[in-house]
Amino acid sequence: MPETPQSRLRAESLIRDIPDFPIPGILFKDITPVLADPEAFREVIARMGEETKALGVERIIGIESRGFIFGTPLAHQLNLPFVPIRKPGKLPYEKVRREYALEYGTNTIEMHIDAIAHGERVLIVDDLLATGGTAQAAGHLVEHVGGTVAGYCFLVELAFLKGRERLNNGAVVSLITYE
Repeated sequence: MPETPQSRLRAESLIRDIPDFPIPGILFKDITPVLADPEAFREVIARMGEETKALGVERIIGIESRGFIFGTPLAHQLNLPFVPIRKPGKLPYEKVRREYALEYGTNTIEMHIDAIAHGERVLIVDDLLATGGTAQAAGHLVEHVGGTVAGYCFLVELAFLKGRERLNNGAVVSLITYE
C-alpha cells in the first residue's frame, strides 16, 4: 500500500534512535515510546491486522520478547491462537530449536514441538526486521514441525540490512521502513 499522509503511523514519530546500543556501531531503534502511547500502540496493532488479514493465517507466532508485545494483541484482534517462540530454557515441554546469526552475534530460539498443526498457516510477528536471522530461524522451526509460513509482520524494517531477502517463504509486511 503506498504511503500517504493519512496512512503514516503515529508510531513513526515516536521511535527514537539510540546510538551504540547494544554494542558500538549499532543504531538501535527504540520502540518503547510507541508502547507508552496507547493511541499509537492501538493504531499499530490495527494496521498489522489490516495488512495481514488477507494472508489467511490460522495462528500467530511471536518471537521473544518484543514479538510477544505485538503478537498477542494481534492474535486477540484476529481471534487466533498465539504461540511463543522463546530463548533456550524457557519452554517446559518437548521442543525444537534453531541457532541463527544476528547482526552482532548468534542466538538460539525454541518452540514447543506441538505448537503448530501440520499444514497450519502461521504469521510470524516481531518488532524489527534487521538482517532477518531471527525471523528466518522462526520460519525454519515452523516448517520443521510441518507448518506453513504465510507471512511475517514487523513494526520496523531496516531495509539497508536486506533481511527481507532471507524471508522467501512467506509475505513480508513492515509498517515502518528505514532505508
